Amino acid sequence: MAHVSGGSAVEQLSPVHEALSDVIDSEAFVPRLLALLSNALVWRESMLLRGEFGLGTNDWRVLSALAVRPGITATDVSEFLVMNKAVVSKAVNVLMTRNLITSTDGPRGSRNLFLTPPGVEMHDQMLPISLAGEDILLSQLSPAEATQLRVLLGKLMAQIPRLADETT
Repeated sequence: MAHVSGGSAVEQLSPVHEALSDVIDSEAFVPRLLALLSNALVWRESMLLRGEFGLGTNDWRVLSALAVRPGITATDVSEFLVMNKAVVSKAVNVLMTRNLITSTDGPRGSRNLFLTPPGVEMHDQMLPISLAGEDILLSQLSPAEATQLRVLLGKLMAQIPRLADETT
């Protein structure tokens, strides 16, 4: 049976009611599990940061990156955090408007970004929220397991360039 909408015929397809036989094992698929953990951490952190400071997780990530690497550019922040440049740019604008970061002119028109004294204070106030999220995750692991997890995550992180190469 065809449904006519806006002058064009669109075929009505019947729904598939049974699960497919060739699917991802949702309880064991590592990308899904990592995404679920990341989503839960980001949601928790975002709710707490927005409620207490009026800033979100992306803003926190940029502040944190500048605490580790003062003077890097927004492009460098984007690469360091593996975040979309537009998301970083929006966070940079928010943080500059709040006088938490400032910029200086760099080579070839780049802007080097730095925390301001209020930015350092904000970083120090936000840091415990982020660290507490890690503590919650690691609370079920022994110190040896936590160390092993960090080693394994480091090995997985080393694959990021390969993942990025496949998209270009």
